[in-house]
Amino acid sequence: MTMFNRLPIGATKPLLVVLVLLGLAATPARAAMAIQEVKGSSGIKAWLVEDYSVPIVTIRFAFRGGSTQDPSGNEGLVNLMTQLFDEGAGDLDSEAFQERLDDAGADMRFDAERDALYGSMRVVADQKDVAFDLLRLAVEQPRFDQAPVDRIRAQIVSGIMAEAKDPEAVAQVAWRKALYGDHPYSRRNEGTEQTLAAVATSDLKALHKRLFARSNLAIAVAGAIDASALKRDLDRIFGGLPAEPSLMPIADTAPKLAQEIRVPYDLPQSRLRLAYSAISDKEPQFFAAYLMNHILGGGAFTSRLWNEVREKRGLAYGIRSSLVNNDHASALVIDTGTRPDRAAETLSLIRAEARRMAAGGVNQEELEAAKKNVIGG
Repeated sequence: MTMFNRLPIGATKPLLVVLVLLGLAATPARAAMAIQEVKGSSGIKAWLVEDYSVPIVTIRFAFRGGSTQDPSGNEGLVNLMTQLFDEGAGDLDSEAFQERLDDAGADMRFDAERDALYGSMRVVADQKDVAFDLLRLAVEQPRFDQAPVDRIRAQIVSGIMAEAKDPEAVAQVAWRKALYGDHPYSRRNEGTEQTLAAVATSDLKALHKRLFARSNLAIAVAGAIDASALKRDLDRIFGGLPAEPSLMPIADTAPKLAQEIRVPYDLPQSRLRLAYSAISDKEPQFFAAYLMNHILGGGAFTSRLWNEVREKRGLAYGIRSSLVNNDHASALVIDTGTRPDRAAETLSLIRAEARRMAAGGVNQEELEAAKKNVIGG
């Protein structure tokens, strides 16, 4: 992990992006995958790619409504819930459920992010029916028994306490608070020791009931399964869920720019992170912005920031810019690390490149190279 002794957030002006309308040639490097839309009788839809090269089926799914759905005072509730789905469901307690998963050779995972709760299962095709029955129990009838709740909560709290001594984690907390103020995006997915202590099993059951619904669900499946079998499995796994969720409304927001914060640590490297305004990935010009970012710093070894900061001056081992698009906020983020005595110089160079992009845009040679690089990749 890269360490740092200060983490500035800098954006004195929003980045004015010079947008170019693009016409990308359809020149795929390999034959396109056959992606099928599959719909069960309960109305649940999934995207399927059949692939029989190995006898494995993988299903990935997401329920809209991640950690932003944590009630005030119960921050960390969604994250805690995601770690309890293999800790007992239906008439199976934690030990029995995990034994059944092991017997089926199935890998089941859940994870919470800001705007969605994600789940997945990977299983050998001839064990699919047994594994999918366990997945159905997990998403439809999780138990949230007190002993597993207490154990998993203690593990999360232990991680929070350890991160309190980690410079990167401390800086991330300061970064989110500076950018998003009181918006749910400013909160930690894990919550705090205090908010987790307030969680009761009734809170977990109520949250599950609010989030898990058929209309709130996106699914993708790949592997040794055909459309007719998948239709039956979609109904079997998810068909018993309520039709509609009950989500709390979340307001759109924008990063609070024109500020700089510093988190001091006596360490041999400074971590620098800058945020600029950006456009939503739902905007028609998003792909033009994507190519602009590729040229600025997203293209790794070919970008302007790479050439100016690393290649010409050796100020950093690596530097990147990224378009960060969440459901309710977007930002362009630049991230690097350098020696403390070169931090001011590095920061000045980054800002100069951002200003140059805003003022002059990109030239035709850069644009064509970026198109080829992105399409080829």
